[in-house]
This record gives sequence, C-alpha cells and structure tokens, in this order.
Amino acid sequence: MKKKIITLLLASFIINSLSPAACLAIGNKKNEPKKVSISKSHKMREKSDEFKYQYINYDWWSNFNDSILTGYIDKAIKNNYDLKMATIAVDEYYQAIKIQFANELPMANVGFGAGYSKMPATSSSDWGFATPAIANYELDLFGKNHNKTTASKKEYEGSLQDERAAYIAIASAVGTTYLNIVKLDKMIELQEQIVQDRKLIYELMLARNKEGLTSTADTVKANKSYIAGNSDLTEYKKNRTKLLNQLAVLIGENPNNSEKLQRTSYDSLNFSGVIPTEISSDVIMQRPDYIKAEKMVEKSGIDVKVARKEFLPTINISAIAFFLANDFGSLWSTKNALAMLGGGLNLPIFTGGRRLANLKLKKDVYERVLNKYYQTNLTAIQEVNDTLVSIKLDEEKYADTQKRALLEREDFGYSTNKYNEGTISKLDLVQVKENVLYTDQMAVNDKINCLVNYIELYKVTGTQL
Repeated sequence: MKKKIITLLLASFIINSLSPAACLAIGNKKNEPKKVSISKSHKMREKSDEFKYQYINYDWWSNFNDSILTGYIDKAIKNNYDLKMATIAVDEYYQAIKIQFANELPMANVGFGAGYSKMPATSSSDWGFATPAIANYELDLFGKNHNKTTASKKEYEGSLQDERAAYIAIASAVGTTYLNIVKLDKMIELQEQIVQDRKLIYELMLARNKEGLTSTADTVKANKSYIAGNSDLTEYKKNRTKLLNQLAVLIGENPNNSEKLQRTSYDSLNFSGVIPTEISSDVIMQRPDYIKAEKMVEKSGIDVKVARKEFLPTINISAIAFFLANDFGSLWSTKNALAMLGGGLNLPIFTGGRRLANLKLKKDVYERVLNKYYQTNLTAIQEVNDTLVSIKLDEEKYADTQKRALLEREDFGYSTNKYNEGTISKLDLVQVKENVLYTDQMAVNDKINCLVNYIELYKVTGTQL
C-alpha cells in the first residue's frame, strides 16, 4: 500500500508539472501542422532520394535529349560530396530542433550510490545504499522555450533551402561544364583543320618565296600564323582537360580517369525546350535564396520576442524521491523513502545591462536580416533580367553568325569553282577555307553560349521553368 502511495506521489508530480499553460503549449505543438510536416518529411527524406530530383526539376534536363548528360546529373546527385555535406547539414539542424524541444519537457534523473562507514575508536561498521530520483520542469508560462523551438524550426527550413540551392548549383555546374567540353571537342576538331591549312599555306609560301614569287616578310607572317594556330590548339586541349577534371569531381569520380568521360558530339546537341521571354514574379519568389531570406526574417523576429521575454521571471517545479537504507534488500521500501515536491520563481534584478543589450542586438540583427531580404529580392530580379537579356541578344548573335558562316561557305564554293577553272591558286583557296573554319568556330561558341544561358535561367529561377 505504501509503495502505491509513493508511485501516486511521483505520478502526481508529473501531472502537476504539466500545468494548464504547459499542457496548452504541448497541445498546440500537436496541432501545429509545421511540426508534423517537419517530422514526417524528414523521415521520408531518410527513406527516399526523390526530394533530390524534385530539387533540380530533373525532367527539365530531358530537353537536351542527351542521356549522357542526364546520366551525369544523376551521378552528381548520388555521389557529389558537396551535396552530401549539404544533406548532412539539414539533419544537423533537425537534431537541433529536437534538442531545443527537449527544453519544453520535464527532465528526470535517477541515481544509485553505495557506501561503507566505520566510526573511529569502535569496531562497528555498516553499509549504506541510496537511490535518488530528481525531476525538474521549467514552466513555459510565457512561451519563451516554445519560441526558441519555433526559431530553431525556421533555421531548419532555411537549411532546406541551402540544400536545394546546392543541388541546383551542382546540377547547373554539371550541365555547363559538360556543354563547354562538347564545345571544346568541336573547337579542337576545327582548330586542327585550321592548323593543317596554315601549315599548308606556310609550305606553299615558302616554295613561292624560293621562286621569288612571295616576299620573305609574308612567308614569316605565314609561319607566325601557323605557330599561333598550334598555340591556340594547345590552349583548347588544356582547357578541355581541366573541364574534364572538373566534371569528374562534380560527379564524384577520380579525375585521373577524366579523359575517359563520355560526351555527345556537338552536332548532336538538340535543345527542344521552350524558353520563356518573360518571368513572373511568383517564380522569383520560389528561389531558394529568397525563401531562406524570408525564413531568416521570421526567425529574427522570434529572436526579438525571446529577448523581450528574458525580462520575465522563470518558474521551475521540482520533485525529489529519495530512498536510503543500510540493507540493500529493503532499500525501496516505503519506510526508507522521502519525497518532496516544490516550485520556485526566479527573476534576475541586475545583470549589468546584458538583457537590454541582448534585446537591442536582436533588433539590430532583425533589421540587418530584413535588409538582406530586400536585397535578395532585388538581386533575384536583376539576375533574371540579365539572363533574359543575355538569351535574347546571344540568340540574335548566333543567328547572325550562322548567316555569316553560310555566306563564307558560299564564298568558298565560288572560290572552289574558280580554282577548278584555274583562275585562282591553291594558296588563295586554302586561305578562303580558313575563313570558313573560323566562322564555324564562332558559330560553335555562340550556340553553346545560348545553351549555357538556358541553364543559367534554369538556375536563377530556382528551376521553375
């Protein structure tokens, strides 16, 4: 019967520690959709990687009609170490929520101690055993701890946007790097033809110089042009190797094997997506940096509330159950038990201005974060507008370059007919051919710039295309 009394006493402490205000707070937590959403969504993240593909709008990449590119995007999602760190960071913030939420709950400790005593000038000695149980609860009457938990949730939501931004950035980097590698493949192919033609031009001029038909100065210029073409070829190859190494790191592979990375040919590139000429402001508001800035404003506002509540008293409820006996077998009997339940209120009177300074600090942080939010909004608009302008003008430039390349080919066709008729020399024909190759390189560069601009628009709109 006495044991039941002790049990009821401890149970009474737990019930009393959850005062009506505290029970209301916990009830609100259960009814709060955000908490349920965070808990469930985080568990779903651990079961499936589907959210990662949603981050990057994986279907958008199919517009390039290139399985090799989408394969690299998939590898980056699974293997990129920056993305793994971003995902781990999200879990860190999630655990921080749980740690903070623990401050809203009662805390209980139990222990066990044993001792042996012998009094001086006597032969009597005895063992002693003790089992203390201590519970404490800070009554969150003013909601300060609950506010701290809410602020921690805002940081978690912000970390989700950091993670999303990281996935978008890596996917964009993979796409941009891949396209530039394809571009360099074609540029190297054309440059090798240019080098061959310049070598032929130099050899023809050298032969004509020996016959006195071409000046030595022109022959030297031809040799310089040939050497410069070789230098450009070497530079293209160097840049391609560096980009291949970069792509290998992005997809989580060893750069030592980067030369074996597959890619499509330039002539096979075919973007079939529709690029909008205008972007709605609603799309800009879905950017990860915009959403995070919004969450940080909300979090800073909560921090100001918490700083104000630091001026209010704290209320603690404590309970102690203590068992002490010389005989281990009777340690937990009611005759050896002591129980206590009590509460206290604490209000700091003088803290050297710490609380006032902390309140002013949180207000300053709020103002700074709010201005960052405004700046993020303006930057988002600027980046979208800049990209739209780049797309429009680069597409116009590419169209003009295509026309110029077509005219150069027509000119080369006329020159070929003249050469066949014997009205111009082979040297003249080869020089015209170099113009064709040069404009082809310009067209390659302009086309890839357009495709890279599409990826940039994908990135600055937060994949919402």
